[in-house]
Amino acid sequence: MKTVLINFIAALAEITGCFAFWARFRLDKSPFWLVHGMLSLAVFASLLALSPADQAGRAYPVYGGIYIVSSLLWLWGVEGHRPDQWDVIGAAICLVGAGIILLAPRGI
Repeated sequence: MKTVLINFIAALAEITGCFAFWARFRLDKSPFWLVHGMLSLAVFASLLALSPADQAGRAYPVYGGIYIVSSLLWLWGVEGHRPDQWDVIGAAICLVGAGIILLAPRGI
């Protein structure tokens, strides 16, 4: 459960950071949004480094599944666009894949 929580918080930090850049360049917001974006992305990277996965190459795909779900929640909650059935199906498939990577027994 700790892994999922760390990854959801990391996803929020990454999405917030990337959205700050989006807002600056696509929505013509103040350049100060870039400072917020850089700080958020630094928090994201720091949190992702706390993953309990033994290898970074396994930590990232687990995070990726959670990131996809978090992005769709952002789409719905912040941008006001409800995910459609294909978004939900795709996110579910990604979460299953992330779960397999995270929880699979590893042989010697």
